[in-house]
Amino acid sequence: MTRDTIHCDALVIGSGAGGGAAALELAGAGREVRVLEEGPLVPQERITRASPAENLRLLYRQGGLVPIHGAPTIPFGEGRCVGGTTVVNGGLFWRPPDHLLEHWASTGVDGFRAHHLAPHLAEAERRLGVIDQPPGRGNHDSVLLAQAADRLGWRWAPARRAVRGCRHANRCVTGCPTGAKQSMLVTYLPAAERLAAVIEPDTRVLRLEHDGTRVTVVHALHHGRRLRYLPQTVFLAAGPIGSPLLLRRSAIGGRGPGRAIALHVNFRTVARFREPVRATEGTIFTAQLQEFADQGVRVMPGNLTPGSLAAALAAHPAGTVDRMLSHLDHLAVYTTQVSVQGTARLLAVPGLGALLRHHLTDADRDLLRTAFRHTADLLLTAGAVELLPPAPAALTTPAQAADFALRTRPETWDLISVHAMASCRMGPPAHGGVCDTHGRPHGFTNLHLCDASVLPGATGISPQETIMGFSHLLTARYLDRPTGT
Repeated sequence: MTRDTIHCDALVIGSGAGGGAAALELAGAGREVRVLEEGPLVPQERITRASPAENLRLLYRQGGLVPIHGAPTIPFGEGRCVGGTTVVNGGLFWRPPDHLLEHWASTGVDGFRAHHLAPHLAEAERRLGVIDQPPGRGNHDSVLLAQAADRLGWRWAPARRAVRGCRHANRCVTGCPTGAKQSMLVTYLPAAERLAAVIEPDTRVLRLEHDGTRVTVVHALHHGRRLRYLPQTVFLAAGPIGSPLLLRRSAIGGRGPGRAIALHVNFRTVARFREPVRATEGTIFTAQLQEFADQGVRVMPGNLTPGSLAAALAAHPAGTVDRMLSHLDHLAVYTTQVSVQGTARLLAVPGLGALLRHHLTDADRDLLRTAFRHTADLLLTAGAVELLPPAPAALTTPAQAADFALRTRPETWDLISVHAMASCRMGPPAHGGVCDTHGRPHGFTNLHLCDASVLPGATGISPQETIMGFSHLLTARYLDRPTGT
């Protein structure tokens, strides 16, 4: 065997929620496991020492600004480091609703109902210390949301978060500086390493060589050195963009991978209150409005720093930003998450890599307007004296907020996304499915997808627990099969 050829039993590509769960399941079963991660290993100590701006560059793909072109262009954020997006998300950990799993089953993706997933979700929650997190000392923005929801008779819930000993440092999205957030970096991957799994950072997979039914060679690049892995089994968890892009480069799945990527889109509303809120001292997402969850709309307090405020007001005049910064202690930023029907499409452009385009439907535009009206009603009821919406305006009354929602076009709004899914969705080929219910691209026997890309559709909630539940279940079912089948 030459130095650049590595034989292995199980090869996991990607180290985020899906890859981490698969690696631990496989290592726990005694399999020889290698985990390939395109991004760097950034130890917890370095995350703690670095500034938020430095961590943006270290931990995110393209500094957190992967554009999804369309009207409007939507920045997409995902992690690119050992631990993947779990290192830079809000730590939210919501179980997939039973009705969603039943709907997926009705579309031909059975075997993932609530009773199938329940033991795997419970195990993930136990390992990650998931709790209903109460507000911290500085989370008055969450208290205001909950109080307003109660006055309106609207449902809300404390956040379910994967944390142990949260100190409310308000830096979740640039890497927890205390290690309290239970990302794959500090939980599953070290546990897998203790079981002899090998984590290989800075290793970009270029192509999967195959014979039409089995992956035979995985070609990768590590600091300019070409490597050839000869695995028995491959678990692909390179993310909702990376997984379909790799399949396309490898001529697997035809035009299916990346053809219809499901998205949640977010918009931010800055609220100024008469009394101090001091949201800079709190923790992201400690309460969530769920009254309109069946419509695909959820509202929660977001991260507030001077930098995040400037980003939220990027479309507003410079004078507005300066004025709001002078009122920083009286401000809160609320994130409204909307599950849209329109999808994004992946185009592989030679020399440029992935190019993403999205299309909002008329129903999506109507839903975004409705979501803003609900958000404005909530925040004005909470006592906000001024709202700055996701397009240049300053609103102080319900009538102004309703008029804004009616007259402005969501194509001009400042939208972002941090949740993409279903880019290689499970399902019958006749219904656009790329993978079978074992996560295998149709016709393949030793390649399993186990990340957000394989979900049958948008979750409507933060997807990490759904991803991990699917990955645990898919890997456990693989391990139940006799070797070689």
